[in-house]
Order: sequence, then structure tokens, then C-alpha cells
Amino acid sequence: MAARFEYPQAQELAKAFDRHKAKYLFLGKSGAIILGYPDTTQDADLFVEKSPENGRAVVAALLDLGFPITPDHSKEIERGKDFVQIRYGPFDVDLVFAPDGIESFAEAEKRSLTIEGIRVCHLDDIIRSKEASGRTRDKEALPRLKIFREWWIAQDRS
Repeated sequence: MAARFEYPQAQELAKAFDRHKAKYLFLGKSGAIILGYPDTTQDADLFVEKSPENGRAVVAALLDLGFPITPDHSKEIERGKDFVQIRYGPFDVDLVFAPDGIESFAEAEKRSLTIEGIRVCHLDDIIRSKEASGRTRDKEALPRLKIFREWWIAQDRS
């Protein structure tokens, strides 16, 4: 079983991606956790802009962090394969180039937030993606995420 996702990992990823000018947004439960959601997850989920240039920047950032990116993973990332799981390296990362329920990176980026230098999808996009996925574990998480959203909005967040 993989180690639990921790906030310092998000900070490391953000710094490396920023250094290499890689366009990303935290998504999924890891994104919600950065926004304050009181839960745990096993990996960092990143919505990554789909372009060969950005893919190369993502690969460079991951290499910088000590991920031993294989040539096959490098090709998948550069071409923007819909979903790339990286289960070797300092921690687990899922790269998502086409998340369910979100029309485009550019649109999600307009709604995104930056929390202590970490770029995160808006909570509404995180919920929308989980609703659209159809996965049982996402359906089970939705009631708690929606309650958290009510609290989060009441804290005057946008």
C-alpha cells in the first residue's frame, strides 16, 4: 500500500512544476485536501495541460523531484495520454490530461485558486469531476465533499 499523500508533497510538486513552467492544477481528493477538506488520499492527482511542450516540462519537473520516469511514461506524458499513473518514485502521482466533467484546462484554470503557491482546481470542478467519473469510490465521497463545499463557501471563499 502506498504512503498517504501529504501537504509537503504538494509543495514540492508545485515548486518543481513552477521551476519548469509546467501548467498543472491539483484535482481530486488531493486538491480538496489542499483547500482544507479533512480527509486523506494515497496519491497526488494533477490536471495537466495537454501539449507536447507542457508534457516535456512535466517530465523535467518529475525528474527534478527524483521520479525515475521511464521512456514509455515520458512518451505518454508528452503526447498527453488521458491518464498516467506513476507508482514509483518519492510518492504516487496521477497525471490527468482529460478529467471527467471538466471541459478544458483553460476553463478550469480560469476558476482555479492558488493556495500558498499551490495551484488547485476550484472545489466545484473537483466535485463536478467526481460526479462525472461514475466510479463507486467517487460517488461515496460526494456527500462529504458537498457538505465541505457548503462550509467552504460560508467561509467567503470563491
